[in-house]
Amino acid sequence: MTDVAKVSTARTSAEGALLDAAERLLVDLGYAGITTRRLAEAAGVNHGLVHYYFGSIEQVLVRTLERFTDRLIARQRAMYAAPAVPFIEKWRTAIRYLVAEDVAYEKVWWELQALSWNRPDLRERVAHVNDEWRAVLTEAFADPRERYGIDMPLDALVSLVMTVNEGIILERLSGIETGHRELLDWIDAWMEDREKRWRRRKR
Repeated sequence: MTDVAKVSTARTSAEGALLDAAERLLVDLGYAGITTRRLAEAAGVNHGLVHYYFGSIEQVLVRTLERFTDRLIARQRAMYAAPAVPFIEKWRTAIRYLVAEDVAYEKVWWELQALSWNRPDLRERVAHVNDEWRAVLTEAFADPRERYGIDMPLDALVSLVMTVNEGIILERLSGIETGHRELLDWIDAWMEDREKRWRRRKR
């Protein structure tokens, strides 16, 4: 291995360790509890590498969100693209992710949203994450909107789903779950009814 390749491999390894550590610390401590030294110690690297590789600790954190988002976006797109699976089952899988499996990501997502409220330099990148999720839902709901006879513009439907999801996440992070299960059960029953109606029309 050449010296250049060794340096590149060492950098990739250190950056990955810092991002992995930032992901854990955002969940455990929140962005306000993360210092350069604490992050470097958790990653097992010299603290000077935080600024050398990323410029600032805030840039590490927003890159952590982007990397985490990339993983989940790929999973969601694959799930919604499955041709033989009814949409209602895809929706139920997405809800399972929302309420049970993606809680670490949801904490990271809201931590970075809160950080960006007073950081215009970060706001555009955090808003881009929101745009990515909207794109996934726009693709996913285009056909079901027609199938279920939802009399609402697609952009409005996507905004409604985004708002419900984010509201549930934010309240749960604050220890509030009142009415969440009832709301999700009502939506599920409504969608199941619409799915049955659509299947009867197709016969």
